Amino acid sequence: MKKFISLLLCVALVMTMFTACSAKGVKTGLAVVSSAGSSKEATDEKDGTAQVDSTAVAVLVDDKGVIKNIVIDVVQTKFNFSTTGEITTDLAKTFDSKKERGDDYNMRGASPIGKEWYEQAEALEKYVTGKTLAEVKGIAIEGGYPTDEDLTSSVTMNIASIISAIEKAVNNAKDLGAKAGDQLGLGITSGSGSKTKNASAEGDGMVQAYSHYGAVSFDKSGKITSSIIDASQTNVAFSTEGKLTSELTGDFKTKLELGDAYDMKKASAIGKEWFEQSEGFCDYIKGKKVSDVTGIALTDGYPAGDDLLSSVTMHITDMIAVVEEAGAVAK
Repeated sequence: MKKFISLLLCVALVMTMFTACSAKGVKTGLAVVSSAGSSKEATDEKDGTAQVDSTAVAVLVDDKGVIKNIVIDVVQTKFNFSTTGEITTDLAKTFDSKKERGDDYNMRGASPIGKEWYEQAEALEKYVTGKTLAEVKGIAIEGGYPTDEDLTSSVTMNIASIISAIEKAVNNAKDLGAKAGDQLGLGITSGSGSKTKNASAEGDGMVQAYSHYGAVSFDKSGKITSSIIDASQTNVAFSTEGKLTSELTGDFKTKLELGDAYDMKKASAIGKEWFEQSEGFCDYIKGKKVSDVTGIALTDGYPAGDDLLSSVTMHITDMIAVVEEAGAVAK
């Protein structure tokens, strides 16, 4: 009897230790902050530029609000147009993020500390890891630039939009299945959307910067533990004289932020809004590896398998691409 009781106590002790040692759940967040403020009108000397800068941040946050993992990136989508309102950039052009561009972004020469953009972004990621949102918002900045000496040794670029994106990502973080210690990746694709057109007698021209973003967490075996996929369509309008005619610094919402206001439900074969289908896709890929996701059967970019078609009927090529990119850079 004593041996039996001892055995029970040992089992209970092992179970207690296992529970204590099990990785705790963390929340997954994704946010995008976009601006068209760097767009320029066309002149006789130079084409105009419809430029959209989208800052994306992916985070894993614990139950105390401490950032456990973070990835920061920015994509600049640029299309040129003439003084007659004709787009002069190939509409098939796609754009790499600043991290993807690496040294080719060519900021090092203008940096007072000789650091490229991706190096400063990685330094900022390390700096804010382990901090709460309140601590991140408390970082001293002047005109958007950091002033704390412990940060300016590695980061001197403007971080205002990054801080804003971190705040949004932490605030909207959800329990989606990620665990402490999971790797986190952020993938981005960007190009022109279907509303892109030249200016004409019928109306202004437009560049629609269309980007997809994927925050994806992975366990040690490479299986997806959580994901959030979002997209943004930011429009920059211009006249037949090459003059900018749209608001450049408005509150540009992503599709997830728009929610029902995106108004895709009535055109959906399954009566689901974009955000619902995005969530359905993320639920579908949970527990899968990147190779499983890239192997999803498609017909012209649309799901072909009945197991996915019940929740997702929209085009998912870019969704798959951002998951693949996130897996390649996860840390």
